[in-house]
Amino acid sequence: MRSALVIGTGLIGTSAALALARRGVVVHLADHDPEQARTAAALGAGTDEAPDGPVDLAIVAAPPAHVAGVLADTMRRGLAHGYLDVASVKGGPRRELESLGLDLTAYIGTHPMSGREKSGPLAATADLFEGRPWVLTPTRDTDTEVLNLALELVSHCRAVPIVMDADAHDRAVALVSHMPHLISSMVAARLENAEEAAVRLCGQGIRDVTRIAASDPRMWIDILSANPGPVADLLSDVAADLDEAVRALRALQSSDEAKRREGSDGIEEVLRRGNAGQDRVPGKHGSAPHVYEVVAVLIDDQPGQLARIFADAGMAGVNIEDVRIEHATGQQTGLVQLMVEPKAAPRLAAALRERGWAIRQ
Repeated sequence: MRSALVIGTGLIGTSAALALARRGVVVHLADHDPEQARTAAALGAGTDEAPDGPVDLAIVAAPPAHVAGVLADTMRRGLAHGYLDVASVKGGPRRELESLGLDLTAYIGTHPMSGREKSGPLAATADLFEGRPWVLTPTRDTDTEVLNLALELVSHCRAVPIVMDADAHDRAVALVSHMPHLISSMVAARLENAEEAAVRLCGQGIRDVTRIAASDPRMWIDILSANPGPVADLLSDVAADLDEAVRALRALQSSDEAKRREGSDGIEEVLRRGNAGQDRVPGKHGSAPHVYEVVAVLIDDQPGQLARIFADAGMAGVNIEDVRIEHATGQQTGLVQLMVEPKAAPRLAAALRERGWAIRQ
């Protein structure tokens, strides 16, 4: 791939453009808002000048509701040799293109499974997709050269290609992305009118559950409008589970021992099913889930603290597999949870103590 046209310079489009530009691809940028395209160009994502002729690949990074229209216009104008989109739903846009009578041999639907709570070109990074799944949904009609261009894009972005059927993809993202986002928003909504004393007790658990609720509602209306059926089906199942959980909790309030036992069994079943589901979430680098030991370190909220911990861990010969930070409410301190291999945990804790760190048991 020598040239590309990125249409839509938000988070995803600009991040892909940055990755391509870094690999020496000539990238042209276009957006319905010219100022946004100029911003992306200023960040080094390419040029906002139109290409002189057809580029190798056109990448449409428009909202799902507009993808088919933008693709149809781009294809009719012959702006590229191959065309793809990066929308979070795949079945609907393809069916819309088919209904317009377009030749889809030069088109492939794709979806990079990566993002951030922030949007726009200023939130973009060239490594946004690194190590993340990038779904490709070719059909029997997809030209081999177009598939190869899509695979080259994924390679330049250092993502992991996964081939799926379009409708199977839409059911999958409803499960692992769209439904969880709505649940997160519903939990976060409980905080809107909560007493300040209660909100001040927020810890890492509520932060983890509500983190994605900070995303732009307008963007998510576009996404959910393009995949409402599968999401509604999943929410219906969750609603049934909630009804059962409510009944079990009410039973726990009973003075009748048999009812309390029934309620306890019901809640235990919910928690056990949650354990079983969480166990299936892929671990580091997409591998099987792995159990790490946590070494918890108290730190002051000052510049350089994390760098010192990582350096001290490196001197101890311990690889930190993951890290979480929990800030203390109303204090300039925090708790850093270092996830390491179980056999390395005692060595790390001892080394950090020797270097003056306070270890939380």
